[in-house]
This record gives sequence, C-alpha cells and structure tokens, in this order.
Amino acid sequence: MEAAKPSFTIAPQRSRLLEVLNLRNLDPILLFASIGLIAFSVFTLASSTQHEIAADSNYFVVRQALYGVLGIVLMIAVSRIDYTRLRELRVGIYAFMVGSIAFVFLVGTAVRGSNRWIEFPLFQFQPSELAKVLLCVSLAAFIYERLRRPFGIRTTLWLLAVGLLPAALVFLQPDLGTGIVLVAIALTILFVSGIPWQHFAAIVAAGALLAGGVYLAGSAVGVQFLHGYQEDRLTAFLHPSEDPQDASYQVTQSKIAIGSGEVSGRGDDATQTELLFLPERHTDFIYAVIGERFGFTGAALVILLYALLFWRGLRVMRISTSFYGVMIAGGIVAMLAFQAIVNVGMNLGLMPVTGITLPLISYGGSSVLGTFLALGLLQAIHAQSRAHSFRSY
Repeated sequence: MEAAKPSFTIAPQRSRLLEVLNLRNLDPILLFASIGLIAFSVFTLASSTQHEIAADSNYFVVRQALYGVLGIVLMIAVSRIDYTRLRELRVGIYAFMVGSIAFVFLVGTAVRGSNRWIEFPLFQFQPSELAKVLLCVSLAAFIYERLRRPFGIRTTLWLLAVGLLPAALVFLQPDLGTGIVLVAIALTILFVSGIPWQHFAAIVAAGALLAGGVYLAGSAVGVQFLHGYQEDRLTAFLHPSEDPQDASYQVTQSKIAIGSGEVSGRGDDATQTELLFLPERHTDFIYAVIGERFGFTGAALVILLYALLFWRGLRVMRISTSFYGVMIAGGIVAMLAFQAIVNVGMNLGLMPVTGITLPLISYGGSSVLGTFLALGLLQAIHAQSRAHSFRSY
C-alpha cells in the first residue's frame, strides 16, 4: 500500500506564529485601534504634504510610515516584559527622565523659541515625549512603595513634587503643551492611587493662592511669566475675530477647513490644505486636514478609533491584577485622552492653541514611538492579567 501523505494544516502554523510573536495575550481591539490610527496618519500625510518640501514630496509620509513600523515592533516587544519589575528601577528611570529633560538646556536645538530637541546625526530626540511614559512608570512605582503606610499630607506633597518636577522643567524650555500633559498625568495617577480628596482640595487651594500672588507680584515689577506669543495663543480662541491675521489666524483657518469638508470631504479640492492657508498641517492641525479632505466621515472615524483606544485602556485598568498596573494604565489613558481632547478642541476653536499634538496622527518620531511605548505597557498589563486569570483555573 502507498504510504499516506502527511497532511499539513494552517491552524497549527498560525498558532505557533501567534505564540512566537506573543500575540495571543494582546488586546486585539487595542491593537486594531492603534494600527488604524497610525495607518490613517500615513494616509492623511500622503494626501496633504506633497507640496511641503519641493525636493521630496514623500518626506513626511516615508518617515511617518517608518516610525509607525518601528513603533508597532516596539509595542509588541514591550508587551512581552514583566512590567512589575520596573518598580525596582524607579529611581534610575526617574533620574534618567529628569536628566534627559535637563540635558536639553545644555545641548538642545532651539526651534521657534523653544529648546526641546536633542540633535542626533539621523534624527531629533524630544526627551519630554519619552518623559510622559517614564513619569507613569516611575511615579506609580514611588506611590506603590508607600501604599502600606497612611497617606499623610507630607507624603502627598512629596509625591506631588516628584510628579510635577518634570513638568516644571518642560515649562522652562518653554513647552507649555507638553508641560500641561505631564501635570495631567501626575494628577491622574495621584487620584487613582487613592490620595484623600481633602489633600487635593487643600493643595489646589494653596496652589491657586500662591500662583495668583506670584503672578500679581511679578506683573507689578514687570516680570513676564509667559512669552507674548503664548499669551496670544491662550486667549485668541476667546475672540477669534479681533485679530484674524495674527494670533487667531491658526484657529480661523482650522475652522474654515473643517467646515468646508462637510459630510464626505473635498478630497483633492481641499484648498485650505493645498494652497497652504492652514498652518502646521502635519502636526498641530492635522485634524483640520482630516476634516477638510475626508469630511465628517473621516473626522468621526478618527474619534471612533480613539474611543476604542480609551475604552480598552480603561478595561486594562479594570482587569489588572496589580495595583501598580492600575496606576500605570490610568496615567497612560489620561495622557492619550487629554492630548486627543485638547487637540481636537483646539482644531475646532473650542480650546486654546497649546501645541499639543494628536497621538499617532500628528507627524513626529518621538511622539509616535513614545505613544507606542505607552501602548506596549498597556498590552503588557493586559497580557499579564490574562495569563494570571488562566493560571487561576
């Protein structure tokens, strides 16, 4: 008799591939939303930045696609680590974060009045983008080490100082937008940790009085706490028609772009983008580009992807088997949600222009890689929680 031929099936090979890549324990919806956002970013840049750099029409597209691929690889790699071991490295992580931000003052490259980047031969590195993730990891670790002790007001003040020091350094660069994001992350992690609300109320009241007093005293002697352009940006959205050619120009052009997109968008007839009326088309105001080119349909799709991202992030908080993971996930969700809400509100003229970019949509290597690093931590928390639940049965 003729020997039976071995039969090969796709399922076992696919199963082994998933195990090698560690994709079985990943949150598929979170993975889909993150890949969907970076893919939409590349697609948008391909259709709107062809005239940005005459010598290379694909400059932003190629680089954003590369950042996206590297980011996805980074996310999957980070998802494989035991994130709880990061607690042991909290002092080193925090010192590296603060040191890298401070190092910018020594060797940083100034762009438009802000000293935010460290120049390398092939790329620019923005330490404040990485600091968003490192703050989540280190501040949560410092809090976790003190959970067995009662939260006295001194402990709260110390943890608040630890959380706000990186933000203060970033404010001095000056980078108002990223500094505000760091403050939001720190306050969220402290809130999630269960610090008594009375402490928060007392600190907020004292901080408001102190800030008001310092501002009034400084103004009396001629000290300027904000640059002129920063003050104009923060207040222009309240009265956009007063100075349409200067401070409120960006907001005005953004609203025109979004409004002209209507339901299905203008496609290649997007004049605000094509004729270069809309500033910062590839970074701060890329959501306005989406609104003009793809209309309400494209803008709503982006919001839907972010909704999926936030939903799964909150679910990771809920299922985490470690309170350390709960605090990290809370900080990451706050980071992503705050940036998305402020950026979209800024594009719609509902919030001041602060320079906060749209996660995974705005162009930028440091921003994209930092966001995927944060998503990788969410996936690591999810994977470890899922593995723990399987071992329980």
